[in-house]
Amino acid sequence: MTPLLHMVCGGVGAGKTTYALKLADQVGGLRFSIDEWMTGLFGPDSPQPPQWGWVVERVRRCEARIVAQALDAARRGVPSVLDLSFLRRDDRRRLADQAAAAGVGVALHFLDVPADERWRRVAARNAEQGETFSLVVPRPIFDFVESMFERPGAEELALWPK
Repeated sequence: MTPLLHMVCGGVGAGKTTYALKLADQVGGLRFSIDEWMTGLFGPDSPQPPQWGWVVERVRRCEARIVAQALDAARRGVPSVLDLSFLRRDDRRRLADQAAAAGVGVALHFLDVPADERWRRVAARNAEQGETFSLVVPRPIFDFVESMFERPGAEELALWPK
């Protein structure tokens, strides 16, 4: 089955947004980036200092809407590139199950970049605030998200070829 949903997976600073921009052009698809949705919809309202529960609830809401839109587009033959991090195996599996139930193919694009290189990129992005900048990621947040990241293994990567 031709993939119509493209999951872009990797740790913070792996280059997911840059990759997703190029992939969306290649496949002629829609691109959904969780960072853009979160900053655009909730950035001005976010509590300071950030509260993890507040953030997670809104991320889940955005992801649900994004997946619904991507599945609707797929039913019409339009591919989507999902820049949602997919940090955990169960997140990747949940999307794959939803896609399978809708008769939609999935591809997993894993950007495997070492953590020290990713932190170097994040620090530079924080300072430069260039094209793919959405929000400042301080080192403690980078480390926290890193502790949650479950790298896809060979068997998982084989499930969803590109």
